[in-house]
Amino acid sequence: MGEIVLIRHGQANSHATTEVDYDRLSDLGHEQARWVGDWIDRHEAPFDTVLCGTLIRHVETATGMGLTPDRDARLNEMDYFNLGAALEEAHGIPMPTSDGFPEHAPKVMRAWHAAEIQGDESFASFEARITGVLEEAAMPGRRVLCITSGGVIGMALRHVLGLDTDRFAHVLLPILNTSIHRFHIRPDGMLLSQYNAVPHLDARPDARTHY
Repeated sequence: MGEIVLIRHGQANSHATTEVDYDRLSDLGHEQARWVGDWIDRHEAPFDTVLCGTLIRHVETATGMGLTPDRDARLNEMDYFNLGAALEEAHGIPMPTSDGFPEHAPKVMRAWHAAEIQGDESFASFEARITGVLEEAAMPGRRVLCITSGGVIGMALRHVLGLDTDRFAHVLLPILNTSIHRFHIRPDGMLLSQYNAVPHLDARPDARTHY
């Protein structure tokens, strides 16, 4: 049985208002990357393939983990800042403060899925590239580690669990920085076996962050 393990990047610049400004790890994000890397070294068997997205926060997380992965742009995040701006322009719904994202994210995903808004790419394009990289990695007997983003992990869950757009939004919101997610590869498809685990932060509850 094969396995795909997805790890979200460490905390990025949470005070940013653009994707460019967001795309770098905070001081805590660098520490989170080191902690999850140490945990992987102690508890995981070797991986056959290690991948990460091409965003700065992906590469910095991989480096902090002590890894030199192959870079694959299909593991890059959606541009939520542009999608939020498009939603405001189309429907007059402004970008919320941090407390408002549980209500905002489903509205963004519904409008994006319906092609009422578009950021850097369509919902269909985002879904297709995530599905593509997962299907390539899903080989019996092969273990693949991917350092990526919360939206990518949420889309992987949508693909495996058959989630609608509201449930897709709901599962991606709780995803913690440097959290671990596992899918077992079976002859009949992929099976979710772990979601949002942060064993490397068990003794560091103050270091658990969502953004």
